[in-house]
Amino acid sequence: MIVPVLKAYSLLLQFDWLITRKDFRTLYSKVRNHPIRKVPCENDVYRICHAVDIACIWYWKEVRCLQRSAATTYLLKSCGVRAEMVIGAQQVPFKAHAWVEVGGRVVNDKPYVADKYAVLDRC
Repeated sequence: MIVPVLKAYSLLLQFDWLITRKDFRTLYSKVRNHPIRKVPCENDVYRICHAVDIACIWYWKEVRCLQRSAATTYLLKSCGVRAEMVIGAQQVPFKAHAWVEVGGRVVNDKPYVADKYAVLDRC
């Protein structure tokens, strides 16, 4: 379990740096273009999401939804899971949010989050 947590922590650092630099284009590209591993790993979706959650607990500052969802999607794709990072927004009051879906099911957030936000993009 330690290795996935360390990988997750490393990805949180990388994506935090991109967000701090306001380099959304690179973050989006890294997640969207990351290949899905052809031979699945032994880690399942729950274990990977749990590893990211643990890494978020130990991260030195608050982890935002975009950073967490990018790291989760990247790790899931690395393990052969067809995951999508979903970016959505609601109009009133305006809020934006990011989460991860596998097979149309939310895996790293509350299941109803997809009903609260209009989907802007999937990657």
